[in-house]
Amino acid sequence: MRKEKISSAVIRRLPRYYRHLDDLYRGGTVRISSSALAKSMGLTASQIRQDLSCFGGFGQQGYGYNVERLRAEVAEILGMHRGHTVLILGAGNLGRALIENFPFAINGFRLVAAFDVSPALVGTRLGGVPICHMDTLESFLRDNPTSVGVLTVPARVAVESARRLASCGVTGIWNFTNVELPERELSGVRVENVHFADSLLTLSYMISEEPV
Repeated sequence: MRKEKISSAVIRRLPRYYRHLDDLYRGGTVRISSSALAKSMGLTASQIRQDLSCFGGFGQQGYGYNVERLRAEVAEILGMHRGHTVLILGAGNLGRALIENFPFAINGFRLVAAFDVSPALVGTRLGGVPICHMDTLESFLRDNPTSVGVLTVPARVAVESARRLASCGVTGIWNFTNVELPERELSGVRVENVHFADSLLTLSYMISEEPV
């Protein structure tokens, strides 16, 4: 499986491929052509063939793609079966919503703990997940190496929290704080930023465009 020099645009389309293939698989579809898959995704058949060729050949001329096999291959490329673990820093409104509603397990992640400083939260459980004090983060990570840290802490402590995660060997940060993290200081850590305001303002632009 080739992974060198894959563009970020291709990588960001992979979850869409998985989502569509999963829907097809659950709906009983056995095979699908690149043209049919492209139509359902709003892409072109050549784009799909080009994207998938980055990771090897999955289709068969005259047959198309075996949905179950391609779904499994894309899941493997995305690392969904590698046993990733995740913890959340900040168990306030957003953190709580993720703990109780986001399907971490379905996406290949096991949520192991959340951390906060609120006396009302520390020592309790949300959705079966233990809420620990932030002061115990380093000791927890020494005993429980974790793949990804989710940041839903207040903006003022976002950078410090990211540095603490990086120093403890966390290799990925899912950042909801709306703060740009100093990635050069977070050696070996990949950061994925989620900016709700950016998405909403993009929508604002699209619905405010003057007719041509």
